[in-house]
Amino acid sequence: MAPKVLISDELSDAAVQIFRDRGIDVDFLPDVGKDKEKLAEIIGQYDGLAIRSATKVTPNILEAATNLKVIGRAGIGVDNVDREAASKKGVIVMNTPFGNMITTAEHAIAMMFAVARQIPEASASTHAGKWEKSKFMGVELTGKTLGVIGAGNIGGIVCDRARGLKMKVVAYDPFLSDDKAKAMKVEKVELEELLARADFITLHVPLTEQTKNILSRENLAKTKKGVRIINCARGGLVDEVALAEALTSGHVAGAAFDVFSVEPAKENPLFGLPNVVCTPHLGAATTEAQENVALQVADQMANYLLTGAVENALNMPSVTAEEARVMGPWIKLADHLGSFAGQMTDEPVTAINVLYDGVAAEMNLEALNCAVVAGIIKRVNPDVNMVSAPVVAKERGIQISTTNQDKSGSFDGYVKVTVVTAKRERSVAGTVFSDGKPRFIQIKGINIDAEVGAHMLYTTNNDVPGIIGTLGQTMGDMDVNIANFTLGRAAVGGEAIALLYVDAPVPAEARAKLAETGLFTQIKPLEFDVA
Repeated sequence: MAPKVLISDELSDAAVQIFRDRGIDVDFLPDVGKDKEKLAEIIGQYDGLAIRSATKVTPNILEAATNLKVIGRAGIGVDNVDREAASKKGVIVMNTPFGNMITTAEHAIAMMFAVARQIPEASASTHAGKWEKSKFMGVELTGKTLGVIGAGNIGGIVCDRARGLKMKVVAYDPFLSDDKAKAMKVEKVELEELLARADFITLHVPLTEQTKNILSRENLAKTKKGVRIINCARGGLVDEVALAEALTSGHVAGAAFDVFSVEPAKENPLFGLPNVVCTPHLGAATTEAQENVALQVADQMANYLLTGAVENALNMPSVTAEEARVMGPWIKLADHLGSFAGQMTDEPVTAINVLYDGVAAEMNLEALNCAVVAGIIKRVNPDVNMVSAPVVAKERGIQISTTNQDKSGSFDGYVKVTVVTAKRERSVAGTVFSDGKPRFIQIKGINIDAEVGAHMLYTTNNDVPGIIGTLGQTMGDMDVNIANFTLGRAAVGGEAIALLYVDAPVPAEARAKLAETGLFTQIKPLEFDVA
């Protein structure tokens, strides 16, 4: 059955066509996003939800979204999506960070010009029939110092444009390396230095606990007298009340805001103040940007629903289409290894250690980790997936660590998972053969070569004669066909294991008969999702 997507906000017709051309059923209902009850009523039918800013994806909506796998936001901000609830539900949340970068950067530059030359007020005055030429004395941008807070995708474009205007650019960004700053031809500084030096300050960071009120009352007081402040990023980055006071006192000469702490902004401390330019969140409001983000979100969602590729996800490691193709068997292996360890572990897990060897160590380890953790946790929470597993693990206080190493054995690469509890450690390793099929290659340090089947039986015993015959006879008596039979031992006469791939679940009666023989120290039925 083809995946089904709901578009609940206004989106380009070309985006709708992308879904249809890819064989995805799509319902374009641009008004339903504003009707929470209607959205909750129908959302259970859909695998994907494409939105803009009008649709609010709340925990209640997610609770009703029984089949939902992915939410795609045509734009950067996802303030209208409860990401924590989506993650717990196992729903990927994507955005489109590149479709409106240039448009937003250009708006910031335009706002900088507008506040430097008081263009909106001068325009309104002239429209009113006044000719107040001397009233609107501006300042040049050439030679001024621009302080850029956040030098990522959009901030980087602003830096480039500002340099073209012959401005001096200083940037504060904890993630900006010295080499990157040098390549951008900007001066990397700490926040306090930026505040003291900048004639103009423009913000280009997301709203997080770290960036909220980054221009607080205290930081505004540290700015250069006569500074002009531009915010086309997110409301809440600036203390608007403190800024209004600084504008009134004359410490701040002007401000240009496209975003506000409360939106839609019907009232705000900045409204009505002289030399304050305000626009209604127009940063991405160009024809080109709207088309770009719509096409991008449709393409990303289609790729995920059809191929498993994860692009621009906010709650899961991204996996490109090429990675999805190559890593598919390895992700399945990681899930099987985690599932094996989880099914074998009855005590609470305190830590998960994953070793990646050879070619496996060169892959997207974050995605593989998610698959391992999901496999382990499915024992106690069958609904968990790669998105929700890290959230659940964190809630349970499970420590996750990884090690990667160069090829160290006969396999091109392998993955080894060790689960730690208060009582013991248990490990299992596997690889992917050239046929693309995952295999178990080691259990408890004992080498084996076992194909993974939907139904399996794992036993441990002392290395004595009669084990194969007992297992075969018992399965035959219970009418359970053995598809594959793998043995391994630590040493002659030492601990040994058997792993049976059978065509049907092993009945409890069969396991009881095996236990009665006294030959086995452990008898464990296992189930794997091999679809």
